[in-house]
Amino acid sequence: MEDTGPEQIVLLHGFAGTRRAWDGVIAALNQGERYLPTIALDLPGHGEAAAAPRPLTFAACVEHVLACSPARFALCGYSLGGRVALQVALAGGARVSRLVLVSTSPGIEDEAERAARREADHRLADELEAVPFAQFIERWRTQPLFAGEPADAGELARADMRRNRPAALAAALRGLGAGEMEPLWDRLGELRMPVTVVVGERDAKYAALGRRMLALLPAGELLTLPGGHGLLLEDPEGIARALSGATTRGVGARERR
Repeated sequence: MEDTGPEQIVLLHGFAGTRRAWDGVIAALNQGERYLPTIALDLPGHGEAAAAPRPLTFAACVEHVLACSPARFALCGYSLGGRVALQVALAGGARVSRLVLVSTSPGIEDEAERAARREADHRLADELEAVPFAQFIERWRTQPLFAGEPADAGELARADMRRNRPAALAAALRGLGAGEMEPLWDRLGELRMPVTVVVGERDAKYAALGRRMLALLPAGELLTLPGGHGLLLEDPEGIARALSGATTRGVGARERR
């Protein structure tokens, strides 16, 4: 795609979401006279990209994002989308001007733990293909990761999950699960662009990961927002402010390296 006009922000959703997960963030970005151009993509295996070629791989996701993005762009990914965004930033070089990672991990370092997670995701994929989709959605949304989530955010998340196809999500679990990804902790120092790591104050696991990432990023900052793991739907205004580079009081607790 050719690069025209202001710098665009490319947005990548999490597992079992779609590009529509960013609707609230995009609306918050474009209030009043403010306008920030965005491209929200469906990742392979999700939404309108459900029929992407199998098997699904991180390499194919990186190729997909780079092919759908301008010559130079800001990049933001949530959860799975953040893991993809890290790989896009490492592969895309100077094309990525800045990076925002929301509720994201650079991967599981311990090989045995990674193998266990891979096996668990494959079992979950088998379950996804065997049970009614509504039952799987409830299983996913009631896991401890989303504990304390406001009811309205949970309903938005369930509605977004229903935009997917069960078989495609099962393929995504098998190919794009956390256990399938080689850890990138030792490559964070290669990211020379500004990187904002965004975490929810209730999301203790990812808050700890975020602090560790901050120590390894050459030009990083950590932004803690009210909420849990599902910040896109819990605090879209906070994510919008992070994307716009706002530093006004009330944005959230910031730590810079």
